[in-house]
Amino acid sequence: MADASDTPRDWRDTVFLPKTDFPMKAGLPQKEPAILARWQSLDLYRRLREARAGRETFILHDGPPYANGDMHIGHALNHILKDMVVRTQSLLGKDAPYVPGWDCHGLPIEWKVEEEYRKKKRNKDEVPAEEFRAECRAYAQKWVDTQRAQLQRLGINGDWDKPYLTMDFAAEATIVAELMKFAESGQLYRGAKPVMWSPVEKTALAEAEVEYEDVTSTQIDVGFEVIQCPEYPGLAGTIAVIWTTTPWTIPVNQALAYGPAVDYLQFESGGKRYLVAEPLFPAFSKRTGLKLEAIVALVKGPVLEGATARHPMHHLGGFFATPRPFLEGEFVTTDAGTGLVHMAPDHGEDDFYLCKKHGIEPVFAVDAAGMYRDDWLWLGGQGSVINKKFVASDGPICTDLREAGMLLAASDDFQHSYPHSWRSKAKVIFRCTPQWFIPVDKAIDGEGDTLRARAMSAIAATRFVPEKGRNRIGAMVEGRPDWVISRQRAWGVPITLLVDRRTGQYLVDPAVNARIVAAVAERGVDAWSDEATAALLGPDHDPADYERVTDILDVWFDSGCTHAFVLDSGRWPELRWPADLYLEGSDQHRGWFQSSLLESCGTRGRAPYDAVLTHGFTMDAKGMKMSKSLGNTINPLDLMRDYGADILRLWALSVDFTEDHRIGKEILAGVADQYRKLRNTFRYLLGALDGFAEEERLPVAQWPELERYMLHLTHALDARLKRAIADFDFNGYVRLLTDFANEDLSAFFFDIRKDSLYCDAPADARRRAYRTMLDVLFHAMVRWAAPVLVFTAEEVWQSRFPDADGSVHLLEWPELPAETGEDVAPRWAEVRALRERVTEAIEPLRREKTVRSSLEADVTVPDMPLGADELAEAFIVAKVTPAATVDVTRTDFHKCGRCWRHLPEVDADDGLCARCEQVVA
Repeated sequence: MADASDTPRDWRDTVFLPKTDFPMKAGLPQKEPAILARWQSLDLYRRLREARAGRETFILHDGPPYANGDMHIGHALNHILKDMVVRTQSLLGKDAPYVPGWDCHGLPIEWKVEEEYRKKKRNKDEVPAEEFRAECRAYAQKWVDTQRAQLQRLGINGDWDKPYLTMDFAAEATIVAELMKFAESGQLYRGAKPVMWSPVEKTALAEAEVEYEDVTSTQIDVGFEVIQCPEYPGLAGTIAVIWTTTPWTIPVNQALAYGPAVDYLQFESGGKRYLVAEPLFPAFSKRTGLKLEAIVALVKGPVLEGATARHPMHHLGGFFATPRPFLEGEFVTTDAGTGLVHMAPDHGEDDFYLCKKHGIEPVFAVDAAGMYRDDWLWLGGQGSVINKKFVASDGPICTDLREAGMLLAASDDFQHSYPHSWRSKAKVIFRCTPQWFIPVDKAIDGEGDTLRARAMSAIAATRFVPEKGRNRIGAMVEGRPDWVISRQRAWGVPITLLVDRRTGQYLVDPAVNARIVAAVAERGVDAWSDEATAALLGPDHDPADYERVTDILDVWFDSGCTHAFVLDSGRWPELRWPADLYLEGSDQHRGWFQSSLLESCGTRGRAPYDAVLTHGFTMDAKGMKMSKSLGNTINPLDLMRDYGADILRLWALSVDFTEDHRIGKEILAGVADQYRKLRNTFRYLLGALDGFAEEERLPVAQWPELERYMLHLTHALDARLKRAIADFDFNGYVRLLTDFANEDLSAFFFDIRKDSLYCDAPADARRRAYRTMLDVLFHAMVRWAAPVLVFTAEEVWQSRFPDADGSVHLLEWPELPAETGEDVAPRWAEVRALRERVTEAIEPLRREKTVRSSLEADVTVPDMPLGADELAEAFIVAKVTPAATVDVTRTDFHKCGRCWRHLPEVDADDGLCARCEQVVA
């Protein structure tokens, strides 16, 4: 063996260190835009369609976000998840096109245009409708273009040159055609029902447009003097007390409801008699200060049948002079209040149906802006009813009731949850107005299933991820009322119905409907006008006989029709109906998932999707909801500028997105560290494979056991990743990938084989086997990582295989060698377990500086699953011998000056071992 000299030879120039230009520092914010520009110049999306043409398809239908404002963190998460679905399906070899879309109609956009009007002191009602709609269209297009660029910057691959927009004329015509299908099958009716109404926006709202906030309201106890009670005449003159948190509904009261199972207490206090539910008397007494001086009678609920009472403002005459009947209401409970409920059929669903049952109709006293009609006897022309001062305990309503002697209590301290418009943030009210509805319990075509029954069957047949989504949407559909599809606004698809003035029935004429659809396809929603009515009706109908409906469709009907326009129209030939998957936030169980379900079940008899995937909401680092007022919002545009899109993507795909999840600086720092480890894995692979050529490749049969074991682990990972894709378990997918890179590769395989890579001769079979396995790993890892780290994977691929016309994203799932290495897996699992024990035993000696590295350690082990030399190589120690326990001592062997291993054939430190001497000879 070589002797050590006084000046040790520096052998570094003989060691085969990894070589690569791939930088450790990512510089993603600078690199990613250039990579994106390259994809655009390649027309990568179209290239991918050509490459996958004729394959099995996978269709994810994009739920349309509103074209309103910059992308926020929720948009980013949602689109990253969609991109992950599409890219993984494409990686599996399927044709997985992605057509992005935008919801362009509706209140959010109209509201923004009106805000600009208000700044300029313009009145929207004075602007011609076509001009206003043109401004809405331009506003929507501006934000479509903005969001499109922002989403592309995220690395989302899609048909960005041909997205779908609900304001495209062809889309508007499709929406009209879908509406006509409901009309022609008898699934539309016009009726007056209380609906959620925004006095600020002057329109009905869908449930999905409403959010609940905690508020403090005025609560009042009001007396109604009983006129007569046939079942108990002694009740006459008694003051029946109601309690309400909506004082503004008292001017529209028409009846009182009692509970058939409630026991009522008739009592005396201060020389007057009162009637309240017995269980609620203590709370009532506390509110009003009325003491129980004497019990007159206990009155069973049914005794109140046929009784009537005076409205507190009966002295005004007219509407208020009519006696108010007592009506039995199953919904009346003793949870709160007085056990008597005042009925205003204009402003409550229970009120409406109970009064309707008894022939009491709404009076439409409150107008669209929340003001009482000018001709209303009490408070005419006053309001608005959502004005806190107007309904306060010292406001005009309470003041008048107090002067009438019927306000028993009033306070401005009742805390509860109340609905608000999610756009204007203003309170909404229940308001009875004529609206257009799709019935959910009417037999379709007069026979067969109802819409509700079809929808429930479709829910049962749909896959939900997570499974709890089935119960959520199922409960909503099972208990939902008829679908209110009309809105009293200007920017939207019109309800293109013509109503016979004589019968009140809408016209069903396929020829007229066809002309309407054709007109909208040519001119958009502006085609629906008074001037066009005669031409649309044609020669068979007199325009004077018909009223043109001027309401527009609820935007949820718009978006509920996107499956028809996008998947079923032929405009995107690569798509098909139904979709394999819809993917949105969990709030869409009451929104897009449901509107699409109802629309499709009403026109096609089934859901437009086979599966529904829902994600939770992104909270701040403390788990709090993000809010501009709290100052805790996180802008994805800023994150891409500071970290790069791949970091944002890795975060989105690392969290359990099916639940609410968090983001913050510390969380992102952890993600950046995770990214750095993955990047270093690729950097090592690139460096270790420098110069690798096909002639160096070794067949698996000639590989050492360690390489065959790693092939076994790679096969196992391959199967688990495919399972994660099938389950849409993307955080599981990322975890599998990162754990494999960190634990199986960096901390185990690379660690053991770095000696072979650096110091074996290039032609050595062990080194060739290692590099062959690294090549297998490179091709697998870069493909598996590509759907997650879209920019980095491209950078890695181009670093090894530069190709001006190629892309990692055109590749398919890796093909691993057929051999699985399963035969060596049990033995190497034992080796790994033993290696962990040895490493743990060495650590105290390293801390005490007894050994500086594991290479200086001699170890004993109780089991010898491999030969001593093989175990020493696996444990990266000097020597392994059998013994009863794991024990570590410092070796007496000298260190090889080239490979740094301590071996018996090295005569002195810095001499060469036999292997190294042969390599450098």
